[in-house]
Amino acid sequence: MIEWLEEYLEAQKITLLLVTHDRYFLDAVCNEIVEIDEEKVFIYTGNYDYFLEQKSLRVEIQQSELQKDKNIFRKELEWMRKQPKARTTKSKSRQDAFVEVEDRVKQQKEVGEVSLQVKMTRLGGKILEMKKVNKSYGDLVIMKGFDYTFKRGERIGVVGKNGVGKSTFLKIALQLEEPDNGKINHGDTVVFGNFSQEGLIYKEDKRAIEYVKSMAEFFPLADGSKISASQFMEKFGFSGEQQYTLLSKLSGGEKRRLHLMSVLFLNPNFLVLDEPTNDLDLQTLRTLEEFLLEYPGCILIVSHDRYFMDRMVDHLFAFEGDGVIRDFPGNYSQYREAFSKGMLEKNPQQIMKVQSEEKTIVPNTISIEKTVVKKLSFKDKYELEELEKEMPSLQKEKEELEQKMNGELAYNELQKIADRINTIITLLDEKEMRWLELSEKTN
Repeated sequence: MIEWLEEYLEAQKITLLLVTHDRYFLDAVCNEIVEIDEEKVFIYTGNYDYFLEQKSLRVEIQQSELQKDKNIFRKELEWMRKQPKARTTKSKSRQDAFVEVEDRVKQQKEVGEVSLQVKMTRLGGKILEMKKVNKSYGDLVIMKGFDYTFKRGERIGVVGKNGVGKSTFLKIALQLEEPDNGKINHGDTVVFGNFSQEGLIYKEDKRAIEYVKSMAEFFPLADGSKISASQFMEKFGFSGEQQYTLLSKLSGGEKRRLHLMSVLFLNPNFLVLDEPTNDLDLQTLRTLEEFLLEYPGCILIVSHDRYFMDRMVDHLFAFEGDGVIRDFPGNYSQYREAFSKGMLEKNPQQIMKVQSEEKTIVPNTISIEKTVVKKLSFKDKYELEELEKEMPSLQKEKEELEQKMNGELAYNELQKIADRINTIITLLDEKEMRWLELSEKTN
């Protein structure tokens, strides 16, 4: 249904304003993205990939500006300490400038990444076996003789239409629901982490930080170090103030985030995730993806988020109705491509062979794009070439000036350099936007 809606909206000549966390949908339908971050609004003309690039650049510039302000602040703080109490007109203006820099340093946040490489219990040889499992609800057949033995490190996605029994399949695998017949065997070393659609369950209305600390005060990492419950919560988007919010006062999205955290915080070695991306903002999604990409255990995921599934899994159980569960060796996009081309009746080796052959077409596509560049007008082509020379030159000048600021300089000189850096940043923004416009003409 999401794919149908994409095609429908793409074909309509309408103005469309939407809120979504579906990144493939954003790429297919939107040509402008509005981001709300720290009470500020940023507008990006382009798709989701372009937004990511520009946001990364913006954060990098912010950090560069923060470093510049810190350098000025250190030098001016030293000057302030040496000043006599009598204030001349000249020293007063410099002191006022110092206060401005101090305010900027206090307001800006330094971006720090916390590694979440998990330390988990080692998985043994036997993990999870499902033998000749059958399950029906009246006329609705969910599983018909399903047979599979899970191996160490497998990442399996579960896909299919709503109502075909994907969540029931997870419950049966976890032995939370009984099959009609068949056997489910769990290995002795398996520690399941179950993120279900039921959401956060709690008996006592605690503060969020207290809820996490009731499980453990610290989260152990693979390198032997550990991070506090508060640091772990920050990584998943809970500010210091939000950590002390009562559970009953959290929004639906915040409760799902906390539920997800509580599952990960217990260091399971087999994660079972039922629609983990619902109600998660893009930043939390990226944090979850970073965590899972480094995760060494087994993962079983049900999700309608195609971008998430393509990144996380390399193997699918596709529920095709009437108890048919297809074991497909690939990610979601590969499955959809095979389905649309009528290739699913072939054996898996044939499917993967065709996919690998299709990938070799890419170089020809690139050469076609290069020939299209020639269709630019002479003026546009010249401007594009000049921009590609000017932008690296400006970037180099900016880096040299930032380096120069680390030396011993008078305040006036520091201010001149800071002004020039701001000018360069503005110029780079303008030139990058123009470069993008010209580049789009080549597509």
